[in-house]
Amino acid sequence: MHILNDFLTGLGWSATLAWWADFTLLTLILLTAAWLLRVFVRFILVRLFHRIAASTKTTIDDSLIATKFPKNISRFAPYFFLSAWVVFWANGNTTIETWLHAILDVYAVFVTITTLRSLLRTLKKELQSRTQFKDKPIESYIQVVMIFLWGIGLLLTFSILSGKDLVYFFTGLGALSAVILLVFKDTILGFVASIQIAANDLVRIGDWITMESYGADGSVIEINLSTIKIQNFDNTITTVPTYKLLSSSIKNWRGMSESEGRRIKRPLYIRASSVRFLTDKELTGITQLERFKAIVEEKKSEVAAYNASLKTDTSVPLNGRNLTNIGLFRLYIETYLEQHPTINQNLTVMCRQLAPTPNGIPLEVYAFTTDKAWKNHEMISADIFDHILASATFFHLTLFEFEQQAIA
Repeated sequence: MHILNDFLTGLGWSATLAWWADFTLLTLILLTAAWLLRVFVRFILVRLFHRIAASTKTTIDDSLIATKFPKNISRFAPYFFLSAWVVFWANGNTTIETWLHAILDVYAVFVTITTLRSLLRTLKKELQSRTQFKDKPIESYIQVVMIFLWGIGLLLTFSILSGKDLVYFFTGLGALSAVILLVFKDTILGFVASIQIAANDLVRIGDWITMESYGADGSVIEINLSTIKIQNFDNTITTVPTYKLLSSSIKNWRGMSESEGRRIKRPLYIRASSVRFLTDKELTGITQLERFKAIVEEKKSEVAAYNASLKTDTSVPLNGRNLTNIGLFRLYIETYLEQHPTINQNLTVMCRQLAPTPNGIPLEVYAFTTDKAWKNHEMISADIFDHILASATFFHLTLFEFEQQAIA
């Protein structure tokens, strides 16, 4: 091991200079050997894991490769190799030997943490690939464990470098508990919120939620310890503190997605001055509607029988019962919806008249489309209202339009 030292001494170098030259060269050789050992071990482990992954049907080994678990394991090789040569570098100096062992031990602590981090990331990937965990906030729990590991790693580092027992630092944490709670307030709140969200099934990854106070309206793409990420429909990303899901108003559209239909709830406004009783001639024209003919005839017979039973003078419409254009129009809309192929007849289908407003008399369509996809739902709604709006004039009704008076 000291051939260079003997060689340089023989050339007339001083003993000290020859020793330092020999020490430096051997140090470079050992460090290079440690690096080469790490490269060799990494190559062997990566090849081994790839062969195992290719010969098995499970995805765990693929996830371990993706999270660089074999590469992280290979970092232990230089630690064991260099630990064996600490005596050489210390050269009998116990202080130097202690510090070198401490530095290598700190290195081992951080390698251990990165290796455990790979395992946790593998666990996360495997859980999220399973149906029962796919929409759960797994990221939050993994982050909590990682924070705990890094905290333990830092305490171990301080313990190794200071030479004091680990219990000493745990005791000191008690005195700093108030500061720790203040620093990690959001983290603690986020962790508690994640547990409550998962336990009560409030929000899942993939849910469409609306939070008006944060301008968020879109799908949840990630729930972690500190924030929840929402991809809005304009593809922007809104981040909201996780604990705000429990303290803020939130609308979750999952119930609509899991139901049998998506709701249409939209009014159209009829000009009040166009509402009137229909004449026999106008009723005859309406009976030409194939889908509505039987209903109109039934209503006419019902009204005629009622008026005949009371011997009402029907020359004055107000004396008895008469059919109005808005009443028949409302009934026609409901009949049209009941015969529409994309309206779910198992759910509520109706057209109701609301209280008159300054904008006219509202007729509100309330129904559910069988197709819940946003674009398809809007197309169906538009087609239905295209027909209804065009049908209003057939019933001698005028739709309300705001007319701004000209200023003289």
